[in-house]
Amino acid sequence: QVQLVESGGGLVQPGGSLRLSCVASGFTFSNYAMRWYRQAPGKERETVAFISSTSGITTYADSVKGRFTISRDNAKSTVYLQMNSLKPEDTAVYYCNIVIGGNRNWGQGTQVTVSS
Repeated sequence: QVQLVESGGGLVQPGGSLRLSCVASGFTFSNYAMRWYRQAPGKERETVAFISSTSGITTYADSVKGRFTISRDNAKSTVYLQMNSLKPEDTAVYYCNIVIGGNRNWGQGTQVTVSS
């Protein structure tokens, strides 16, 4: 059974930083690419970042490029999202995601609020 558990969210001032973590279980983590998504109130869920299974390829939404960094530790079955220079428009619930056999699997999400 696939499980994804996100953590690390919170309230931060504009310009601040947070590091999100997503611990995975129930599948062979090192075989799969991972994604971070976010969903702001009243908006559709959007892709934030992607990382390949071996970390050789990473991609980012234009809105976070240069500020966010996705990484993974296959030995710990964990994917991270380092978020720097946070802006109020980054406020959202952040989810990690994996697609296995055509099925999208989601964690419960972690709330990030950027406000002074």
